[in-house]
Amino acid sequence: MSDIEKEIPDAEETAEELPENITEEISEEEELQEEIPADEAAEESPEDKIKALEEAAAADKDKYLRLLAEYDNFRKRSIKEKLDASDNATAKAALEVISVIDNFERAVAAECSDENYKKGVEMIYNQFIQVINKLGVEEIDALGKEFDPNLHNAVTQIEDESLGENVVAQVYQKGYKLGDKVIRCAMVVVANP
Repeated sequence: MSDIEKEIPDAEETAEELPENITEEISEEEELQEEIPADEAAEESPEDKIKALEEAAAADKDKYLRLLAEYDNFRKRSIKEKLDASDNATAKAALEVISVIDNFERAVAAECSDENYKKGVEMIYNQFIQVINKLGVEEIDALGKEFDPNLHNAVTQIEDESLGENVVAQVYQKGYKLGDKVIRCAMVVVANP
């Protein structure tokens, strides 16, 4: 017998050396595999895994896009609210200044013997007009225009054949607007309603 044959153990001797419980362990593994359902035992194909991952990615992308749209809407709404609040504050302040302007217009229209005094009142009046113009407040042009209930407040009516139908014949109190927002409607007399 050669040296190699001496080193290889006999199959019968090896079987005797195995622990007795090894056959029991093998049979337990076979029973566990039988208990696993067939769908879990069979691994998913790579195509199924890719499809599941693509669906998850699409769902995540949809959630992300919805969140992005919600944030963009929130941002735009916040900016609009801030601008509206600013415009409202400007309109309230301008309305208070406009009442002072009305009094200065009456003072300028009044007769005065002191020309320097009258000139000083006119200068103050012009400064107030410049202030409200800087704020973006404009006078509503009403005289001779067609009556618009959004811009004008009709306090009386007259019949005048020289004027057209629904034309503003006289302005009692000037109207003002800030951009497109009417701060105060013009009080007017409407001809030929």
